[in-house]
Amino acid sequence: MSYQRRRLASILNLQDFENAAKAHLPRPIFGYVSNAAEDCKSLHANRHAFDDYCFLPRALVDVSKVSLQTELFGKHYSAPFGIAPMGISALSAYRGDKVMAEGAAKANIPMIMSGTSLIPMEDVSGPNGTDWFQAYLPGDDAGIEALLARVKTSGFKNLVITVDYPVPPNTENHVRSGFSSPLRPSLRLLLDGLLRPRWLFGTFIRTLINFGIPHFENNYATRGIPVISKNVNRDFSGRSHLNWESLALVRRLWLGKLIVKGILHPQDAIKAEAAGADAIIVSNHGGRQLDGAIAPMNVLSAIVNTVSVPVMIDSGFRRGSDVLKALGLGASFVFVGRPFNYAAAYAGEAGLSHAVKLLSAEIKRNMALLGINRVEDMNAERMCLPDGRPLVAVEREGTQ
Repeated sequence: MSYQRRRLASILNLQDFENAAKAHLPRPIFGYVSNAAEDCKSLHANRHAFDDYCFLPRALVDVSKVSLQTELFGKHYSAPFGIAPMGISALSAYRGDKVMAEGAAKANIPMIMSGTSLIPMEDVSGPNGTDWFQAYLPGDDAGIEALLARVKTSGFKNLVITVDYPVPPNTENHVRSGFSSPLRPSLRLLLDGLLRPRWLFGTFIRTLINFGIPHFENNYATRGIPVISKNVNRDFSGRSHLNWESLALVRRLWLGKLIVKGILHPQDAIKAEAAGADAIIVSNHGGRQLDGAIAPMNVLSAIVNTVSVPVMIDSGFRRGSDVLKALGLGASFVFVGRPFNYAAAYAGEAGLSHAVKLLSAEIKRNMALLGINRVEDMNAERMCLPDGRPLVAVEREGTQ
């Protein structure tokens, strides 16, 4: 058995990857990935929201031909889930964005490259990488136009605009874990790295030798600041004035698929569709922005019933059962974030592949246990509330 296979033998679900990554990553880096805003109410609500729904399986159904194949924007993917955008992934995993993009391409699932990534978008796009890119809009029209021109030239086809970041969130939990953006050199930071030698030599020093100090490469049309700096400050200003006209500008400039991420209110979903969005991602940013924001699962049905474009979802997904419950509520697709970051950090592309296989196996097994063969057969008829009321009956009552 190879070294990587031995390391992965004890990883039986996505939560195991988080536990492994906590032991592998330095305190500040793990803290950046795992932390949520303030008291983590939204983070916990995201997980508990799945408990609000139960399955209604059917018996003696021929489930010998279960297929996870899912169509999105005319493309057939091998599973109904993909990799959500995650910033500075190349600091937690060596060449993290490329590892996830190339691993996703091999698995035939989508991966959304983050605008706060540390590898130039041009190095990650393409047939063996990804054609999905997520952007935070610059604060002026010229900056928006320049960034979108670069994204287009790089070959991306699907543009995800995140709209739930008008100002930075409370960073107190980052401060407690020793993380800052950029990271500030200190004796404590050095000690944190020395305590995790596998990460220090396998990710950080390896990156320095081959590529130098990583920079924020894709927030704007030009290269940004280094990820480690004593004197440079990262500028988060300039977004608080953005509005729906800003999205309309993006729609005029961008000819590919436009997806709006960070929607939690049905009226905002209506506005996004009216502005020309081809799809919506219901999201509370994994609980990292406004603490106390509603869990996306608890508003998913309302948004699905409000718009005619595909509605996707992220935030809190850890199990195949979670994915199926979202599909049952009407989601067209699910994006999963932190677990894939942990998988790539812990075991590179082998870890990512293992994570995809684990989640796919859970979905396929649960589909068989539910009595369905196709992803599109997962609907409200297969679900109920914890008190036993069928979900279809509750939805019918809500429309009367």
